[in-house]
Amino acid sequence: SFVILGFIKYTELPFIGKVVVQGIPEVARAVIHIDEQSSKSKYKLLVEGDNLRAVMATHGVNGSRTTSNNTYEVEKTLGIEAARSTIINEIQYTMVNHGMSIDRRHVMLLADLMSYKGEILGITRFGLAKMKESVLMLASFEKTADHLFDAAYFGQKDSVCGKLVIPQKLSPHPI
Repeated sequence: SFVILGFIKYTELPFIGKVVVQGIPEVARAVIHIDEQSSKSKYKLLVEGDNLRAVMATHGVNGSRTTSNNTYEVEKTLGIEAARSTIINEIQYTMVNHGMSIDRRHVMLLADLMSYKGEILGITRFGLAKMKESVLMLASFEKTADHLFDAAYFGQKDSVCGKLVIPQKLSPHPI
């Protein structure tokens, strides 16, 4: 299951106890988290579940500051641009927490690739197969022989203009 973060509108502790997330079957658990790193205490409601729309509509939860790490749920609720933004934020968050830094522009390119069709496509053999852009892209991921055989059998063409798929140095002498 996924975690949905909702920022509480009211920052006073007595109000926090009055925010009730109930009646949402997809929510398994809700926990109040106090963010002590900021100068003014901020409270977050951490919700484990999948119904982003219902959590955003809960009285006392600021829906405009609610986020989710479930990109499909974000796409369904808020649209493809919000899902793209979620992909970027989640990749950056994961990499930073593992001590790695990746240029945000590279992550944005990956998010663009995953969302440019108007739906979220995973970087899996199924997501890449839905993209159907490049035989070489499919062959470079999984089932190389199958993709190349199918491309040859069905006469698919793949322009290599602007693509570099050469695993070794080129010889300066023509063969």
